[in-house]
Amino acid sequence: MTTIPLQFEPYQSFFVVFSKNENAGPERAQNFASLSTASTLQGNWKVFFDPKWGGPGTVDFERLHDWTLDEDKGIKYYSGTAVYKKTFDLPLNFSGKKEELFLDLGEVKNLARVRLNGKDLGVLWTAPWRVDISTAVRNKGNQLEIEVVNLWPNRLIGDEFLPDDGIKNGQWPEWLSKGLPRSSGRYTFTTIKHYSKTSPLLKSGLSGPVTILKKD
Repeated sequence: MTTIPLQFEPYQSFFVVFSKNENAGPERAQNFASLSTASTLQGNWKVFFDPKWGGPGTVDFERLHDWTLDEDKGIKYYSGTAVYKKTFDLPLNFSGKKEELFLDLGEVKNLARVRLNGKDLGVLWTAPWRVDISTAVRNKGNQLEIEVVNLWPNRLIGDEFLPDDGIKNGQWPEWLSKGLPRSSGRYTFTTIKHYSKTSPLLKSGLSGPVTILKKD
């Protein structure tokens, strides 16, 4: 009998592949390392929301939060990529020896790319929102950059509060057919309306908490 212990995160799945080598013996290695929290990143974050898509540019977040709860409409209805930046040090109780460390983003809606000290650590698109930072982290002055991308509905919903300059009576709008500047202030254009101003917004952004985990 073969026993394979598996530990699933929400909505996670695995492929289990068995060797065709009849002489392959069983392994008793631990499949999943035990992790504990070494520290939680506190304090302000610099976050850039692209003005080309209605964002306010660079703002300070005193705490991580869902964009749809923000009072700034440029953030509340933002759809696209926002860039979070922060500088942090490792806890003082680290021995200085090389340890296996991970950065856990907590909750993300909907994709994230992580860069640490200029090193691209890849894209996260599902739980666990975690990357190995062992080869990139240093004791002090770590430069963290997280690009977070959400979905389109929030910007489409936000645009419904602005004048409707779309298709009327089956005709393309004049500004589009003649290549004229758009005056409505909308950022999106669709041929069919899927949302209204009363449609519920989708949770977006990096909600955290962002923590550093160490392998026990």
